[in-house]
Amino acid sequence: MELSTILIQTLNGLQYGLLLFLIASGLTLIFGIMHIINLAHGALYMVGAYLMYWLSGLVDNFFIAIVLAVPLAALLGVLIERFLIQALYKREHLDQVLMTFGLIMVIDSLRSIIWGNDVHSVAIPALLSGSIQLTETLDYPVYRLFISAVCAAIALAMYLILQRTRLGMIIRGGSSNREMVQGLGINIRVIYTLVFAAGAALTAFAGMIAAPVSSVYPGMGNQILIIAFVVVVIGGLGSIRGAFLGALLVGLTATWGAVLVPQYAGMAVYVLMAVVLLFKPRGLFA
Repeated sequence: MELSTILIQTLNGLQYGLLLFLIASGLTLIFGIMHIINLAHGALYMVGAYLMYWLSGLVDNFFIAIVLAVPLAALLGVLIERFLIQALYKREHLDQVLMTFGLIMVIDSLRSIIWGNDVHSVAIPALLSGSIQLTETLDYPVYRLFISAVCAAIALAMYLILQRTRLGMIIRGGSSNREMVQGLGINIRVIYTLVFAAGAALTAFAGMIAAPVSSVYPGMGNQILIIAFVVVVIGGLGSIRGAFLGALLVGLTATWGAVLVPQYAGMAVYVLMAVVLLFKPRGLFA
């Protein structure tokens, strides 16, 4: 195998892993802080992709569409948390699973009514449509590098917010001892709403930037939800650091699995999860 091929597949794996991190980080934030199992997280990824398809056609500008779509996704997260999720905080996990599974059905039906059931495409912006020449015969799309850079920047911003700011301290405190945080006069419900909205915006944003390379189609969030849960389990429930490392491991495993053992590529990430749990039953960073 040539060095350029190794480089391309590694870049593909990192790009996929960083995209998975955006999805898994929202999932692990919501579970780690709010203790809510949100099966509708993948549906929010699909909503982000469809918002991108709709708004990019409406304004004819990729970047303006993102600026408009992210607040809409966050607003949707606020509405879901306020009117549905708040009723689940003191309920069993089975109730959470049933509620959020029903929410998947509702979102999918609304998607069908609003946008139909066809497969759509989103054009890569002209600014990012070029390629970087690696060899005389191989090049690498600039847009994939853009995805990696944006996801890495968001990961760094999340780390700084959670570890170096007062808001991050409150969020971390609320995840470990919510009664103490409330005793200090902080409205924990507002924090929960903020966290859920941020999680929804993150996964929807992942769908937005993935739309030009993966198309937009019904049910696109179902498979990505399963992989996101694998990332969260590998990294450790509630750990952003674990989600980041787990996402990179899954991205590289899935990409290289498709190259080296294509007949077993579908099970490669699950074998990885089994191996990790064998030695670290609670994940890498529980």
